[in-house]
Amino acid sequence: MKTFDEALSYLVSQAKNSQKTETLPVEQALGKVLAKPITSGVNVPPHDNSQMDGYAINLLDLTHEDTFQISQRIPAGSEPEALELGTVARIFTGAPIPAEANAVIMQEETEQVGDKIKITAKTTRPGQNIRHTGEDIETGHVILEKGHRLRSEDLGLITSIGIGEVSVYQPLKIATFTTGDELLEPGEAPEKGKIFNANRYVLAGAIPQLGFELIDLGRVKDTLEDTIDAMKQAAKVADVVMTTGGVSVGEEDHIKPAIESLGQLDMWKVKMKPGKPLAFGDINGTPFIGLPGNPVSAFATFNLFARPYLLRKQGVKHICITPLWLEADFEWPKSNFRREFARAKLKVDEKSQKTVVELFPNQGSGVLTSAVWAEGFAVIPEDTTVKKGGKVAFYAFNDMI
Repeated sequence: MKTFDEALSYLVSQAKNSQKTETLPVEQALGKVLAKPITSGVNVPPHDNSQMDGYAINLLDLTHEDTFQISQRIPAGSEPEALELGTVARIFTGAPIPAEANAVIMQEETEQVGDKIKITAKTTRPGQNIRHTGEDIETGHVILEKGHRLRSEDLGLITSIGIGEVSVYQPLKIATFTTGDELLEPGEAPEKGKIFNANRYVLAGAIPQLGFELIDLGRVKDTLEDTIDAMKQAAKVADVVMTTGGVSVGEEDHIKPAIESLGQLDMWKVKMKPGKPLAFGDINGTPFIGLPGNPVSAFATFNLFARPYLLRKQGVKHICITPLWLEADFEWPKSNFRREFARAKLKVDEKSQKTVVELFPNQGSGVLTSAVWAEGFAVIPEDTTVKKGGKVAFYAFNDMI
């Protein structure tokens, strides 16, 4: 039986990025992974500019007087003249600083005196309220590294240096299909002995949410021959094949012998709960990941194992998630030799007003309502008990998207 860390480390080490690249307009690149670093060809800001509305001034003039004539008006986007000494310039946020000026006095620290401006600021210093050239980004600076997964703020940063297109890796294609005569699809009439197919739709949501292309091959007859045919088709059209359940040694479980007839399969028992069974192998050279069949186990192992594997294979450089360490609003009196990923959410304790971690009351691996109710996993390490008020690691689901 592998520890959680051993299984994750091995799986990620097998994720080799071989994706082709494509060039996309920045507005179409959200969620994509950079195939090349982004280097700035300009300074940001491109010139000294005002941080706020106010008056540009040379502070040497304040040693002689505090009331000045306004010699020019400088809106954003204009090109000012050099400041006439002994005067101030009316200036607006983002406007260029005129030559000879060395500070901006915000308008709240001034008074109108006839057609002149009186400076009432208690303190002044050179460079006050000025954004300097290249203060944010200097020419030649790498603003985003290869392997960075693009977020909305990254798109803004890229366009702030005038770049309109980026080189990114093409999204992984992930093929899935469903086996099991006991499964019903949504909309079908309930039948005795059968259950609705929740796992198919967990994957159908989780895969595109990470920016990958989903290839859903639908439902496959529960025979070895049909399973082999589905595996062959999936391996031809996808970069990774992923299924849930069906990899045990039961007579009706055909995925394991199907893969072994086409490639190789490693079956792992991982010291974690939920989600002990996990399979990894290949089908004619195409990687295969087999997740457990219980809905919560499938959800947990997708996020904790498949997600980092797929992101690394996509070319993402940084795949680790930083937990929050918070007080537990629960007791965990019985230790387990497996690491437990309890479904949990955050709440504010009424007495202490601290943010604490609350558990869903039923932590069963078939209770999918626990994953819907929860906001993340509270991690209980191996051979560990938790007292109320003790610190636990909390991994937010939102950080896994």
